[in-house]
Amino acid sequence: MKPCLAIHGGKPVREQYLPYGKQSIDDKDIQAVVKVLKGDFITTGPTINQFEEQVAVYVGAKYAVAFSSGTAALHGACYAAGISEGDEVITTPMTFAASANCILYQGGVPVFSDINPHTYNIDSKLIKQKITSRTKAIIPVHFTGQPVELDEILEIARKNNLIVIEDAAHALGATYKNKKIGSISDMTMFSFHPVKHITTGEGGIITTNNQDYYQKLLQFRTHGITRELNKLIDNHGPWYYEMQTLGYNYRITDIQAALGLSQLKKLDSFISKRKRYAEIYSEEFKKIPEIVLPSQLNYVDSSWHLYIIRLNLSLLKVDRKDIFHALQKENIGVNVHYIPVYMQPFYKGLGYKAGACPQSEILYEEIITLPLYSGMEGDDVWDVIKAVKKVVKFYSIAE
Repeated sequence: MKPCLAIHGGKPVREQYLPYGKQSIDDKDIQAVVKVLKGDFITTGPTINQFEEQVAVYVGAKYAVAFSSGTAALHGACYAAGISEGDEVITTPMTFAASANCILYQGGVPVFSDINPHTYNIDSKLIKQKITSRTKAIIPVHFTGQPVELDEILEIARKNNLIVIEDAAHALGATYKNKKIGSISDMTMFSFHPVKHITTGEGGIITTNNQDYYQKLLQFRTHGITRELNKLIDNHGPWYYEMQTLGYNYRITDIQAALGLSQLKKLDSFISKRKRYAEIYSEEFKKIPEIVLPSQLNYVDSSWHLYIIRLNLSLLKVDRKDIFHALQKENIGVNVHYIPVYMQPFYKGLGYKAGACPQSEILYEEIITLPLYSGMEGDDVWDVIKAVKKVVKFYSIAE
């Protein structure tokens, strides 16, 4: 193997480091936050309601409940779905840990089902094999922003009386057969972490068309407390409230909601830029035999949270780690999404073992995430392309 340093004897493609993801904040966003800071409510006030209503309208759902993070939102969804001790929930291992952790928080058991090697999403055909008498729900993840095969998953859920909670942390603005993600399944989670399509700093939201889930989500995020007169068991007076379940302090703030409202106005333009940059990447990388691109389903419209290339290691002299380091030395902020969840030490401690989802494990060894965010400029995109071509050419067995 040639050492990585060999390719960097000359000048790197970029002088400044380009991160793989980053928030896009402008003066209007700052002014929106300042307005709330100067007002009467900075924590739980009317701006949260406005933000929830606007997100619900955008995705076409009846209800939306905002949380302090996407993880908290998933936890709320698992609670609303009635997941409890011993219940099994099927999900993908190719995701961030929160997609499975939320199941554990409720005493449930994550059951990992392998991916389709072409789309990198959970393989709907394999889900059936994982269903037992203890299965309660399915948490599919729209990996990189490309929706999963929802029709197949929802049919499986209906036949087996299962609840579907979409982890759409990557997929705000994506569509499935001309329907916005967030309006289709029992519940859908979106994340507003800074690298996502829009940000509230930290934050997440659940959208649903089910009023019962909606009420449970509202109560769960506020310590299990209610003030609604028709729900009170007792009533000591106008000051009275009741803690009726063990909830959490998962509330988002008006400060964050103000930022989210301002960002939401720019969401479509943000997604448009991501799509344009992804198209440029794909057009250039499809010409390189050392790179494999994921299949794009023709009945979905990805919102392109991440752009991932897969290395054809049989055509390269080195492994993924060497390519990764080489791109970093070109000042390209690459990343890897994700380490299969059950390979984490904590999950190994629970008894999960390597080999459970072979397609996910193979994919993990071959993928690299490239920079993609709305604040990038055209020159940034071409710098990434130049760096990838330079590194791949250097390490290609054809050279």
